[in-house]
Amino acid sequence: MSLDHHPGFDSGGALWFQNLTEVPNGLYGPLFPFLIAGLHYTNTQITFTASSVHKVDKFAELAKTFKMFLNFLTFALYGLSFQMPQGSLLYWATNLSFSIAQQSILNHPVVSAKLGLQANDSVQKEAGNPILTNINEAKLTDSSSKGRLISGHNLTPKELVALSAKYLSGGNKDKSIPLLRLALEKDPEYLQAMVILGQALYQKDQFAEAAKYLELAASKLLDTSPTEVEEVDLLIVASQWAGVSNIRQGKTSEGITHLERVANMKEPDDPKSKAHYLDALVLYSSAIFNEGRREEAAKYLRRVVAYDPSFSELLKQCEEDNNTIPTSSSSNSVNKTS
Repeated sequence: MSLDHHPGFDSGGALWFQNLTEVPNGLYGPLFPFLIAGLHYTNTQITFTASSVHKVDKFAELAKTFKMFLNFLTFALYGLSFQMPQGSLLYWATNLSFSIAQQSILNHPVVSAKLGLQANDSVQKEAGNPILTNINEAKLTDSSSKGRLISGHNLTPKELVALSAKYLSGGNKDKSIPLLRLALEKDPEYLQAMVILGQALYQKDQFAEAAKYLELAASKLLDTSPTEVEEVDLLIVASQWAGVSNIRQGKTSEGITHLERVANMKEPDDPKSKAHYLDALVLYSSAIFNEGRREEAAKYLRRVVAYDPSFSELLKQCEEDNNTIPTSSSSNSVNKTS
């Protein structure tokens, strides 16, 4: 409309200009071009800071080149803005301002969590392991050597576990397990490292060694009578995985003992702990059903179905006294916690 000299645009300005159809001129002429260029540059920086594309190796160089192009475009936009009507620049500035505000709000962790827009790194980390959300990822570079990676032997146990989490989230258990072992060498009482190592070993079908670490972690936690949310959650996860590790070895009674420990616990209020608790109840129900304890299995499954109706079919089969519970149900529950 400003380009077509729409009636009223020649006297509709409310800022330092009146004629929206004119190009920037006079003492305040550079204000709009400078504003447009600055908003474009800011928008570019926010976009590439929030994006995960640059973190993927094969896209890193492309993203870097594209960002350089957009940065260079800042100067071109500054010059081009002197040739555009002030009405168009007003719209452009408003559009860029709202874009920056929108990205800033959506990138805020609280807003992202509310909208279910968690960053990809966080999602991958949680998908790789249910208790890794308790671990703040450590800085793994030596600041005195300009970002050069430092030896694993120079890292703290917490940093080693954080680094192993990166490998686990990428499915690289062969690299994560040595780091977890090193973390336990440095701190033999590091319970999170014990549990994560047990889970990693389980995923490599090393059930006996996995059970050893998981049982040790559960035993140490029981000795302290945990009350903190994180400790209770860790006990649930350790007991659950210790149970399935023993069952996979054919030690059903030992496995049931670990799962029964969770079943006898008070249902936690914390959402994440409750999810792990309900997963353990499904595994416990499956195990005792196969031992002929049908009614007891159905009782625990009803508690699960109250929160997760997807297990209704499993409960129905249990109540109908089928001879077996589909093994896929148990494996799916294990996969939920992995």
